[in-house]
Amino acid sequence: MQMTRFLPDEAATLAFGAALAHALTPGLTIYLVGDLGAGKTTLARGVLRGLGYMGKVKSPTYTLVEVYTVSRLSLYHFDFYRFADPREWVDAGFREYFNPDTVCLVEWPEKAGEFLPTPDVRIVLSVAEGGRSLQANAETEAGKKCLARVEQATST
Repeated sequence: MQMTRFLPDEAATLAFGAALAHALTPGLTIYLVGDLGAGKTTLARGVLRGLGYMGKVKSPTYTLVEVYTVSRLSLYHFDFYRFADPREWVDAGFREYFNPDTVCLVEWPEKAGEFLPTPDVRIVLSVAEGGRSLQANAETEAGKKCLARVEQATST
């Protein structure tokens, strides 16, 4: 399953994140792919707001991971931008975070290489004239179910 959206502004990106939040189930891994400034952290903020988290949402560029227990989920927001070598993911001990009880949002997944588990959903964001372009691809059965729920929520 594939989904494409044009997000004209930050509010639209946050709204898509909120719709995604309502489609999340424990065990999902979602890759957020895109250049600097493409809207990955804004989308993650929308997910967290959609789950009811009202605190500050910051990019985990320097901490590598921000942990949120909100609503019904344990959510881990990763940012691997600073990785110089994919083995840093293994050395950091992050493997245990990816399990059937958590949701993992991963910015810059390519920096961790083949060590990361296959994503259920891969979301690619890019700057487009007047906003952002979003393309979401389901790569597992769980990802297809998630995107179907997002599609239903955002098509009205």
